[in-house]
Amino acid sequence: MAEAAITPAVNNLTLSDKIPQHEFSQRVLIRTILTRPDGGAGLANQTLKVGGWVKKGREQGKGTFAFIELNDGSCPANLQLIIHSDVGPLGQFTPTGTCLHVEGVLQMPPEDKQGKQAIEMKVVKVLDVGSVDPAKYPLPKTRLTLEFLRDYVHLRPRTNTIAAIARIRNALAYATHTFFQKHGFLYVHTPIITTSDCEGAGEMFQVTTLINEAEKIEKELIKNPPPTQEDVDSAKSDVKAKGEIVAKLKADKAGKPEVTAAVVELTKAKENCSKIEERFKLKPGIPKKDGKIDYGQDFFARQAFLTVSGQLQVETFACALSSVYTFGPTFRAEHSHTSRHLAEFWMVEPEIAFADIEDDMKCAEAYVRFLCQWLLDNCLDDMEFMVEKFDKNAIKRLQMVASTNFVRLSYTEAVTILEEAVSKGHKFENKVEWGIDLASEHEKFLTEVKFESPVIVYNYPKGIKAFYMKVNPDKKTVAAMDVLVPKVGELIGGSQREENYEVIKERILEMGLPLEPYEWYLDLRRYGTVKHSGFGLGFERMILFATGIDNIRDVIPFPRYPGRADL
Repeated sequence: MAEAAITPAVNNLTLSDKIPQHEFSQRVLIRTILTRPDGGAGLANQTLKVGGWVKKGREQGKGTFAFIELNDGSCPANLQLIIHSDVGPLGQFTPTGTCLHVEGVLQMPPEDKQGKQAIEMKVVKVLDVGSVDPAKYPLPKTRLTLEFLRDYVHLRPRTNTIAAIARIRNALAYATHTFFQKHGFLYVHTPIITTSDCEGAGEMFQVTTLINEAEKIEKELIKNPPPTQEDVDSAKSDVKAKGEIVAKLKADKAGKPEVTAAVVELTKAKENCSKIEERFKLKPGIPKKDGKIDYGQDFFARQAFLTVSGQLQVETFACALSSVYTFGPTFRAEHSHTSRHLAEFWMVEPEIAFADIEDDMKCAEAYVRFLCQWLLDNCLDDMEFMVEKFDKNAIKRLQMVASTNFVRLSYTEAVTILEEAVSKGHKFENKVEWGIDLASEHEKFLTEVKFESPVIVYNYPKGIKAFYMKVNPDKKTVAAMDVLVPKVGELIGGSQREENYEVIKERILEMGLPLEPYEWYLDLRRYGTVKHSGFGLGFERMILFATGIDNIRDVIPFPRYPGRADL
């Protein structure tokens, strides 16, 4: 994919063009200057405005001028500024983290400096300054660990690493939409709040207002104690007495004004009695019925959860619009502290009608290869940074996956290969036998040792896969597939879905799940059932694979994991 697909206004420039101001900002993007074929040299003598944050600043010439490395996040490279003391107080401009909006003239650096940068800016006017106290700024110029940066999640995008990851993440998201839109898929927004458990694992975050309501009632009852039974009886007696007055007035054929006034008093008494009875029924704590929590009084009048997957819901659109995909956040309440788990993460989940497991594998392979090539075409500068700082094989890995046909083998064949490795002395921490779910070490052996290639494993044992997967004729396996890649192991999990009503109903019961929450899902099999397939790609896993970063908490903007939900 050509760079023009992302920033056509920038990359159609010729060396002689006057560089355009950002359409919605009073500045020129640093990227539009430094990523030109000549490094920006052809723009010498142009006057323009730039804005960004100081990476490094140092005063020179006994305080007569300063060199500043400015970065605005549009690319990894910094634009060097030269500011003389007659423009403003240099000590205010040089601290790391300072925000500067300046106007200046682009100029060629001195001959002895031209190897380091092709262009620099001489500042003639400082338009705005967001100052920083260097003694208090928590992100000094020294290299900081990614673990340290998690304590400053609001500031960490200013670091080179997190900024590069953000641009790579953005490119992969853009590439995702480009791939599926190019192939005729419709983007569907599936619900974040759901009443069904896609995976059947039960590790879900519950959505409820019962706790808040219970706390509110408890505070209210402390502030305004509830009425007693005597108060209720008294209110009822008042209603009865005023009712008798109305009845007597009607029997005595009293005048209309007199009867109307009595009826008004009766109505007030009834309303007062109703309020007293309602408050009398208020009890502290979460409401219960038959000894269990009464979800009928919850916000949705039933149990609700944060979704673990948009797959089941997006299937409803696949069964009407054929090719669809969803791309959004998912949630798992798994109390895990590993480098591969998050409580909130993003999933890309396409669903294809009239498609079997072969079609599914073909689509998954094409999508992963497209993503890899997209990064090579559009994010090479950021990928080079990753190679330099984190993983020397990152670009080679992308090139390999983008240009390689994925190996395909059945689960049974994969287990046989692993058993042969064990017989030849290879040590696995996890036991290898037919019926197990492949562990990360098994997946990495297949991709990094045995084949040195991405691998798609298909036809998994029925007992270790979800209820919605198509049962194969052997009745022992299902038409499931996993795409395994070097570095991270499983990147994609998918399957052909079971379209037979009786079979999927039986599978739900086998898994010990209640039928009621899935009646709508069964309707898709009752009414116009269709063969269909799909998969899910863990978006953060794709970023781990691409960048070589070790911990998944560092490739999502705002990581959520046990004990942490900052911002």
